[in-house]
Amino acid sequence: MNTLAILGCGYVGTALAQSLHASGYSITTTTTRAERLPELARVSDRPLQVQGNDPTGLSLLLTGQTTLLVSVAAQGKDYRNSYLATAQTLAQVIPAFPQLQQVIYTSSYSVYGDQGGQWVDEATPVQPGTANTQILAETEEIFLKLPVPKVCVLRLGGIYGPGRELERIFSRAAGKTRPGSGLEWSNWIHLTDIVGAIAFAQVHQLGGIYNVIQDEILPLRDLIAQVCDRHHLAPVQWDDSQESERKTNVRCRNQKLKAAGYTFKHPQFWPAP
Repeated sequence: MNTLAILGCGYVGTALAQSLHASGYSITTTTTRAERLPELARVSDRPLQVQGNDPTGLSLLLTGQTTLLVSVAAQGKDYRNSYLATAQTLAQVIPAFPQLQQVIYTSSYSVYGDQGGQWVDEATPVQPGTANTQILAETEEIFLKLPVPKVCVLRLGGIYGPGRELERIFSRAAGKTRPGSGLEWSNWIHLTDIVGAIAFAQVHQLGGIYNVIQDEILPLRDLIAQVCDRHHLAPVQWDDSQESERKTNVRCRNQKLKAAGYTFKHPQFWPAP
């Protein structure tokens, strides 16, 4: 039986657990909150309460496992403890589990930083522009050095999908004025393709860095305008006399993942007419 341990079962981890458990995988899931254990019991065989910086808990999670997905999220925006401490603790305990063959880590395209809107790929040096994205870049470095045969870092775009529809994400901006021009490029990925890419990486034992970004990349102002138009929301205005809040401006190529054999289910925001 195929097995998978998932460290961090939020939006992405829970969707993956549900999908793979239904297809016959033996899934171990984790949460930091005891009240979520009954929910995870419905999508996995072994739900555990584990903190990312707890060596004992991580050792329990890794026992008997050959593949680990790390899909943690910042608790209260505490990036250092949520991401970096988790990676550092895993680096301490993993040498005791030589049967572990692959670690998959979901990172973010934000590590590329402000590249002036240029196209980037996995070989482009990262250029984190904030303290939090610097932590994400340092976390990637730790994962890529783990003593595991295959370590796969998936740099995700902005996530949308069931429960995180674009109209819900941008409805708070409707009818308001946002700082900047809105011309920064906006890289996104549908939940279905995140789950698909993780499963693909596991089945094909991928290693290295892969951008998980859909084909269609729009300037933020164009994306918001289309969302507002489609869902009858008040249009958003832009004030380029104010500095933009966005510190990442790149267009991410996804050819490496495609070349490995993955086919995107949602290459664009909306089906072609």
